[in-house]
Amino acid sequence: METVKHSDFEILHQLRMNLQTCILGKAKEIDLLITALLAGGHVLLEDVPGTGKTVFIKALAKSIDGQFRRIQCNPDLLPTDITGVSIYHPKQEAFVFRPGPVMTNILLIDEINRATTKTQSALLEAMEERAITVDGESVPLPTPFLLLATQNPIDFEGTYVLPEAQLDRFMLKFSLGYPDEQTEKQMAVSHSRSHPLDSLKVHADVKAVADMQERVQNVHVDDAVAEYIVAITRQTREHPSVYLGASPRATLALIQASKAYAYLNGRDYVIPDDVKTLAPNVLGHRMILRSEARLDGATVDKVLESIFKQVRVPIRLEK
Repeated sequence: METVKHSDFEILHQLRMNLQTCILGKAKEIDLLITALLAGGHVLLEDVPGTGKTVFIKALAKSIDGQFRRIQCNPDLLPTDITGVSIYHPKQEAFVFRPGPVMTNILLIDEINRATTKTQSALLEAMEERAITVDGESVPLPTPFLLLATQNPIDFEGTYVLPEAQLDRFMLKFSLGYPDEQTEKQMAVSHSRSHPLDSLKVHADVKAVADMQERVQNVHVDDAVAEYIVAITRQTREHPSVYLGASPRATLALIQASKAYAYLNGRDYVIPDDVKTLAPNVLGHRMILRSEARLDGATVDKVLESIFKQVRVPIRLEK
């Protein structure tokens, strides 16, 4: 089996360094974002305003020289504002399709829970099929295509709760959170001189990213590791504190994310630690706890910790 290409490893290292100059002290979150990019998954960022979400995503787009579009959600937003619309052209005597912002490499959906459910549902096809339907015809999206949505966890006025079907289509969910005191001081000094995006360098292009996505597919998943992943997701459905557990789609997402994470770390095979690292971010938003369990102090993280203790970890793997 071939190891990770040296050129890919260099690109990913430089990509990490690039993002760390823009978002200080968030190495884990940076790895999660790159993992989603390599795995071809989508990301839900749930965080309070002002933590650097937009800069984070813009930095990724600039680092790979990809097209970037941003949609600010509000109740007046229509599905065609995302997908595009056909407009009649008098000179051509025909309808001409004007593509919407979804036709891009990196798409930021800002405050997705402020869009109506009808508009939210317009995103489902793009997220799942990587295509949109215009006048009855399917139009493929660019490759690579990464959708990152944000939502504010503390502001509920004028918002619409994301349906479970849409939550299940996000491969990863995480938050940036506030920086520690030392990091915030460093950020205050560096950002006062210049904006970090201004000096950001391009270290790859979209074709290189697409090629890496194909190579991630060849990362080896041992049968024992696959069984380990299945056992974890099945335990989320059987745990007494859980009302709704992770779906089979979550199993596939955890496998794909683990392969990308392994590749990011220079390996062409998945180990159990990859799974344990990613499971909270892949499975957490797909689980609904019972109300009585929440009243007793149960949280998704605590439930997953107990599941990790119950499921046997494969010790010896044969490649």
